[in-house]
Amino acid sequence: MSGKQNYINHVALVLDASSSMSHLSGKVVEVADQQISYLARRSEELDQETRVTVYVFSNTVECVIYDKDVLRMPSLKQLYRAGGMTALLAAALKSQHELAQTAQLYGDHSFLTFVLTDGQENASHRCQDAPSKDPRVLVESVARMIETQADNWTLAVLVPDQMGKREAMRCGFPKDNIAIWDATSTQGLEEAGQVIQEATEKFMVGRTKGIRGSRAVFSTGAETVNKDTIKAAGLTPVNPSQYQLISVTRDAGIREWVVESGHTYRTGGAFYQLSKSEKVQARKRIAVLEKKTDRVYTGPEARALLGLPDVEVRVKPNHNDDFTIFVQSTSVNRKLVPNTRLLLML
Repeated sequence: MSGKQNYINHVALVLDASSSMSHLSGKVVEVADQQISYLARRSEELDQETRVTVYVFSNTVECVIYDKDVLRMPSLKQLYRAGGMTALLAAALKSQHELAQTAQLYGDHSFLTFVLTDGQENASHRCQDAPSKDPRVLVESVARMIETQADNWTLAVLVPDQMGKREAMRCGFPKDNIAIWDATSTQGLEEAGQVIQEATEKFMVGRTKGIRGSRAVFSTGAETVNKDTIKAAGLTPVNPSQYQLISVTRDAGIREWVVESGHTYRTGGAFYQLSKSEKVQARKRIAVLEKKTDRVYTGPEARALLGLPDVEVRVKPNHNDDFTIFVQSTSVNRKLVPNTRLLLML
């Protein structure tokens, strides 16, 4: 086979359809449909083939769509019905086992699965799809499966609370492939959809750079932002004469601090350090600072490196010894946090 191989993405949504999801069922369909239309658009823009699989799980695990071209996907409206218990482990095992049987001939294939649940596992031991009736064996089976998956497999899970996160870690999910969502409201589900979209964007852009899988889909930490990923994403450093870094030593508004530091405030020219969870709008620029050298990288590739889609999303800082994220401010009053730095484009 000559020429470059096609990028072929196999994206799976594994959706909790237990009784407790009933009040969100309309929103589940809406969010899943949004994700599918987003995947269709980005597949065309990035010239990647994307095939979608959807599982729903309650007392049993059912595959309702299997490896279907994203450009031909129906709405999930007729396919998602909530009712029953939560066979979470059986769903993880069955989805990955069945997807592993997909042909991977001719092309660069990569598998990305999102499991969304609002509760704890409580039904897999009674589920005919489960390989064992012993809950401990099921946990071990999931952990072993994740550990032995090839480098072109990414399995991520969204859970409702810290307890769910601990359970997921016990089952072998990589820490940075676990996100917590607010399962009590449609707003929480909307935000979960944005988190999935952000992670998918990071995945698809990464594919174009030769990255085949990830154990840090929900992270801005060292696994996502490091020398290798910066190079792979094609980021180039800004000329040091074009920016200045200013220490923030007290509570102050952004314009006030820029002026106090002897500079002229220009709307959009100042970037604050990401120090807590923030909503970042679609048009906001991102800058990445290498701590050791004070070298700064920016441009559209910086957004792509973090997997930021072209909608507003919530971004949180993760521990990173070597790099710091900065976000463009278009407000004159944004409160700066003491003991952070301000990046000023000159």
